[in-house]
Amino acid sequence: MAASDLAALAALFADETRAAFLLALLDGRAWTSGELARHAGVAPSTASEHLGKLVTGGVLTEERQGRHRYVRLADPGVAHLVEDLAVRSEPAVPPPPRSLGAASAGRAMARGRTCYDHLAGRLGITITEAMTVRGLLRQDTGFALTDGGLAWFDELGVRLVPGGRRPVARGCLDRTERRPHLAGLAGAALCRHALDAGWCERIGSERAVKVTARGERALRARLGIAPEGLR
Repeated sequence: MAASDLAALAALFADETRAAFLLALLDGRAWTSGELARHAGVAPSTASEHLGKLVTGGVLTEERQGRHRYVRLADPGVAHLVEDLAVRSEPAVPPPPRSLGAASAGRAMARGRTCYDHLAGRLGITITEAMTVRGLLRQDTGFALTDGGLAWFDELGVRLVPGGRRPVARGCLDRTERRPHLAGLAGAALCRHALDAGWCERIGSERAVKVTARGERALRARLGIAPEGLR
C-alpha cells in the first residue's frame, strides 16, 4: 500500500458524520440512507454524499431494493478497524450520561451487545474467559480454538468452515471491558447460534442483547457460567 492510499483510507474515517454512520453500522444490519441521515442528524442529500464516498472507498457495500438504498460494512475487517479505532479514541474517563435513558442504555450496552457479528461487553468477555478456562480456547499465542473447542462447536451443531481471509478465532479488544473477546468465524457462529437458539435476545434500538432464562441454563451447562455473572 502506498502512503497516499493509506492517507485516503484514513480520510474516509476523518469526518464526524461518516464516523457516526460507521459506528451505527457496527450492529451488522443493512441501513437505508434515510435511516443513517436521521441517526446522524444530517440532511438526506448530505448523507447520500458521504455514503457515496464510503462505498467508493470500499468501506461500505450497497444494494438497492426498489427505491431503497441499503448499505452495510464491507466485511468483518472493516468492522474490526472501526471497533479498534473506537477503543483507541474513547476518553479514559467517559463523560456522564445526558439522561436516565442514556444511562440505562449505556449499562445495557456494557452488559452485553453485538460487535458487528459477535458478542461483546461483559457477556462476550465472560464467555471468552469461560472457554479459555475449560481449554476450548487458547489466548497465550494469539486466539486459537483447541481440538476440544472445535468438538464443542460440533456438539452445538455449529460447523465451522474455514475459508477466505477471516481467521477461525481472533481476539477483538472490547471497547468497554478493555480486554479481548472472541471474534472471527467462531465468534460470529457463536453469536448467531445464541440468537437463533434463544440464548440471547436483542433489546432496545441499538446493539444491546440480554441473556434469556434458556441462555442462562445453556451457558451454565456448557461453559459452567453462573447466571449471576450474566446479569
